[in-house]
Amino acid sequence: MRPVLIWAALAAALAVPILAAAASPLLAWRDPIYVAAGLAGVVALGLLLLQPLLAGGYLPGLRLRLGRRLHGWVGAGLVLAVVVHVAALWLTSPPDVVDALLFRSPTPFSAWGVVAMGAVFATALLAALRRRLRLRAGVWRLCHLGLAVVIILGSVVHAMLIEGTMEIVSKIALSVLVVAAGVKIMLDLPVLADLRRLARRDGR
Repeated sequence: MRPVLIWAALAAALAVPILAAAASPLLAWRDPIYVAAGLAGVVALGLLLLQPLLAGGYLPGLRLRLGRRLHGWVGAGLVLAVVVHVAALWLTSPPDVVDALLFRSPTPFSAWGVVAMGAVFATALLAALRRRLRLRAGVWRLCHLGLAVVIILGSVVHAMLIEGTMEIVSKIALSVLVVAAGVKIMLDLPVLADLRRLARRDGR
C-alpha cells in the first residue's frame, strides 16, 4: 500500500501545479505561445522534483540503475522544457528576454531564472562530455551536485518571485518538495568524503 501512496502523491505533486496553472484566469486571453511558455516553466519545475528522486533510488519498485538511466532522460526533458520556456517568451517579447539574458531586467526573478538556466545547460554539457573529460566519480558528483544546488535555488526563487501563471499554494508546495528532495540526496551521497579525498590528493 505504501508504494501506491508514494506514487500517487508524486503524481499529484506533478499534476496539480500544471492543472492549476492551465486553469489560471491570467491565461484566459493570452496567446498560445505565452501559455506554452508558462506551462513549460511549470513542467520544468516538476521535473526538478523527479531528478533527485530518480538519482537517489527513492521511488519504490524502481531499480537504482533504471532510476539513474531515467534521471538522464528526465534531464534531457528538463533542458527541452527550459528551451521551450525561453524560446516561447522570446517569440512573445524579444526585448524582455534580451534584458533578462543581459541581467538588466528590472524584475528580480529574471536574473534567478537566467542563472538556473545557465546551470541546467552546464549540467547537460558536463554530462555529455563526462567520458571525454575522464572525470573521476568523486569529481563528477561534486560538479553535478554543485550545479544542482544552483539549479534548484535559482529555479525555486525564480518561481516564487513571479506572480503569474502558477497558483500560489501548489507553487509553494512543489517548491518545498523540490528543495526537500535536493537536500535529501545531498545528505545521502558521499559528498563530504569526496571533498576529503580531493583535499588529500591536492595536498600531496
